[in-house]
Amino acid sequence: MTGTDHQGTDAQCGSCPLVVRVLPAPPRPNHAFRIGPRPAHRPRPRPGHAFRIGPPPRPRPLASRGPATPSQLVSGLKLKAPRRRGRSSAGTHARSPEGRLTLSTATGAVATSQPAPHSPRLRGRPRARPVARRGNASRRGMAALSDLPDSVLLEIFSYLPVRDRVRLSRVCHRWRRLVDDRWLWRHVDLTVYRMRPKVMWHLLRRYMASRLHSLRLCGYLSAGSQAPQLSPALMRALGQKCPNLQRLCLHSADLSMLPITSLPCTLRTLELHSCEISMAWLLKGQDHTVMPLLECLVLDRVPAFRDEHLQGLTCFGALRSLVLGGTYRVTEAGMDASLQELSYLQRLEVLGCVLSADNTLLAISRHLRDVRKIRLTIMGLSAIGLSALEGMPALESLCLQAPHGTLEKLSLAEIISSCSCMPKLRVLELQGLEWEGPEVERILCEGLPHCLVINRACPKESTDWWL
Repeated sequence: MTGTDHQGTDAQCGSCPLVVRVLPAPPRPNHAFRIGPRPAHRPRPRPGHAFRIGPPPRPRPLASRGPATPSQLVSGLKLKAPRRRGRSSAGTHARSPEGRLTLSTATGAVATSQPAPHSPRLRGRPRARPVARRGNASRRGMAALSDLPDSVLLEIFSYLPVRDRVRLSRVCHRWRRLVDDRWLWRHVDLTVYRMRPKVMWHLLRRYMASRLHSLRLCGYLSAGSQAPQLSPALMRALGQKCPNLQRLCLHSADLSMLPITSLPCTLRTLELHSCEISMAWLLKGQDHTVMPLLECLVLDRVPAFRDEHLQGLTCFGALRSLVLGGTYRVTEAGMDASLQELSYLQRLEVLGCVLSADNTLLAISRHLRDVRKIRLTIMGLSAIGLSALEGMPALESLCLQAPHGTLEKLSLAEIISSCSCMPKLRVLELQGLEWEGPEVERILCEGLPHCLVINRACPKESTDWWL
């Protein structure tokens, strides 16, 4: 060694005239460095864990650093990175059963249980997905399906078909208890799909029973002669197991082999839509114990219904509402003779029949003095027929329906003149007419200030069929 200066150290080896100057490396504060060969292994950090090699940082005064943190409590220890699996490392560490690194005070290996917010991701090691725990939805301001009360879930389940309701009972014990609730099986609609008699028996024994109030069934009239039909045994079981059944709607059912005595005796409303009935049904002189509580009868597109069946309705003493739709076998003479014996009716609807509207209104004015609601198709309606309703003491609602035509023989002035002579008329409804627009409504409202005038197209069938 021959000399030194402020830039480095000069060294001379033996008698060699070559002088070697060794310059120092620029200082790096708080970082340890090594002069010599690179070690065989350089420890690499695990994701989410900060570490430091070298002397600890100089502590700040107590007044300025605030409360001690977990990293400051172990700052006096020598920190080393935990070794990777399969490679050697100077420190020792352990992993808890929950997958967290622990602290070893003997060797000074420290790792925090919470990962750093911006930790690097190691190549080849997949990142763990967050586990969805109960209560996370409520923290985000959202309610889970399990958090809804029973009343809300029952309301949601009531809009589902019967098949989906039965499948919901397999989800959990709570949903099974809700599916068995009596409120959910008050109104059952089975017209969404064709129900086999075996499935109908199962629903009757398992779910419906005494809970049922309204039932809607679909038969197999259009499926051929080999299709299963509604049996008398099923109807009798329906009356025995469902003592609270009050409304029965049958669609596209072949009832020609079904006696009327097999129907439940607790019915208050019976609806037949596109059904075939026996010729022995509803004949005059039948047993008065058959459906003694029947108040409403709807016959829609029942081709076998004729004058003899209409006159046989007198056996139902509690009947107050009659709806005839598409019964083309009923004649005007049969209608006049039948209404003479059905003078206690309070609601009459004649839609889509071949009867003249004038003759029907004349028969109504002669025999049904207590009728409150009339609805009919205006086929051949004139001012003479409408004037027959003048002075009706109990008429409250009048509906004139024309799905395929207009009032050719009647004007707005004649309608206003006749309706103003009905003392208790409160609702006048015109359906399917070409009289539309604010001008027509203004004329009707000014001419009939005591009535609610409704001028609209023919409404669709309501989804709340049990109302």
